[in-house]
This record gives sequence, structure tokens and C-alpha cells, in this order.
Amino acid sequence: MSEAIAYYPGCSGQGTSKEYDASTRAVCEAVGLSLVDIPDWSCCGSTPAHTKDHTLSAALSARNLQLVAGMGMKLAVTPCPSCLTNLRNATHRMEQAAFKSKVDKLLDEPYTGGVDTQSVLQALVEIVGIDNLAAAVRTPLKGLKVACYYGCIMNRPPEVMAFDDCENPMAMDNILTAMGATVVPFPLKVECCGAAYGMPRPDMVGRLSGKLLEAATLLGADMIAVACPLCQMNLDLRQGQVNRTLGTNYRIPAPYFTQLMGVALNIPDAQIGFDKLCVDPRPILSKALTGAD
Repeated sequence: MSEAIAYYPGCSGQGTSKEYDASTRAVCEAVGLSLVDIPDWSCCGSTPAHTKDHTLSAALSARNLQLVAGMGMKLAVTPCPSCLTNLRNATHRMEQAAFKSKVDKLLDEPYTGGVDTQSVLQALVEIVGIDNLAAAVRTPLKGLKVACYYGCIMNRPPEVMAFDDCENPMAMDNILTAMGATVVPFPLKVECCGAAYGMPRPDMVGRLSGKLLEAATLLGADMIAVACPLCQMNLDLRQGQVNRTLGTNYRIPAPYFTQLMGVALNIPDAQIGFDKLCVDPRPILSKALTGAD
């Protein structure tokens, strides 16, 4: 299969989560999804915009959605749950004529509508399909135990995100199972990691992310697979901060699910980007895949 889809990488994909962007592009190419970058895309506003002004936030997203419409496409995908939340919330709110009118006044041209947005996770499940993903596997992730962590906004609120179960999502579980990994039941898969409070409230992030690391450890997981740049940062970059807060000594890799898919699909290391992570998953992966003690 080969299907072209508009691609919104998001700002973090150009900086702090380059490895997520690179592995996403490589995985999608390997399974027949052709990602076409949205020309002249701009920031969706992330958290600050909708915290300050819902109209401005919607306008920032609507501008990008209109660019997709100008490409003659009806679907855009993004790897980032925060970007997805803004894009889908904008579409949802603009169903109200009065709100859309205010948004259109901030745009160079009114938003014409008709563009849907999905996470890359959703596109892999619903467009490619689990069976086709399984058929593409070249190096099964046998022997690897993974806890899948979705974060708290990928599927919430359900009436807006409209994908998977908001309390017990299974898309990532099913994908990594298809890749050959053993996915452990993870009861905290949609609990908050502390989000953007890593600097103003490190104690809060320490406690919340610490709960996730503790649960994964108790369940015997080798690593935690993630789908969100901010979640990945809290569980990986801030793992030392968590340890200082709780007096623990966690050393658990938290790669993106697309990076693990990359291993299973035999994508070159340079496109997977494990070297960008603070806790390197490669030693554990090597032991698991070779069956070494």
C-alpha cells in the first residue's frame, strides 16, 4: 500500500524530540504511509496559547488545517498528542458559528473546513492495520517486556479525540505485540506524568513520574514505550530528578514506540535515534533479542 497523508511534525519534532520525528517518518515509509509535510506550517500554540486565549489557539491550529485543505488533502497526522489536542479542539470548537467567526477574523482567509486530524498511532492502526504491521516485521522484539504509556491527553476528552478507549487504550499495546514484544498490562497507562511542571514543580513531576517508573518496575517491564514528547522527557531526561525526589535509583529506558517499531522493521540506527535518549535502551534490547542473560 502507499497512501499520502499530510504531516504536521510539531515544534518539538524539530528540536527536543527529533528522534520521534525521524523514527516516525522512517516507520511510516516502511509500512506504506507517505507523509507529506505541510508547507509553511506553524506552531499550534501548544499549552500556552489555549491557556491564554481559546480564540487565538484555535486560529493557530486553523491556519495549519487550512494549509492542509490547500494541499487538496482531507487528513493530517501528527506524532505529538499536544499538537493533536489543539488541532482537534480547534475543529471541535469551530463547529459553533459564533466561535468560528471570531477565529476567521484572525486568519488571512477563513477556514473552509473538511480536514480531519489523527495521531500517527491512530493512522498506523486504522489505515495500515495491525495485520499489515505484523507482516512487515523483520526482527521480532521477542524477549522484550514493555509497558505502554499513552499519557493523559492522547485519548481525552473522548468526545473530541474519538480514538481508542479513554481509560484503557490498546492501540500501542497491539502494535508492539505485533512487533513481537511482550506487553505487560499497565494500569497507569493514561495517568499524568506531571506534564509541563518539570521546572516550576519538580517535586510534583518526581512523584507522578515516579509512580509510573515504580509500576513498570514492579510489573517486570524492561522499558516504558511512550507516544508523547513531554512524557518522554519527564520519564527519561528527568529520571535523575525523580530519583533525587524519591530517593530511588531507577534506570529504565523510555523510548518512543516508533523507535521500537524501527528495530522490528530493520530501520537503520541513524533513523531510530536511540543515541538521543538519556537512558539508552540498546543494551537491554540487545540482551532481549539475543536471549543473553
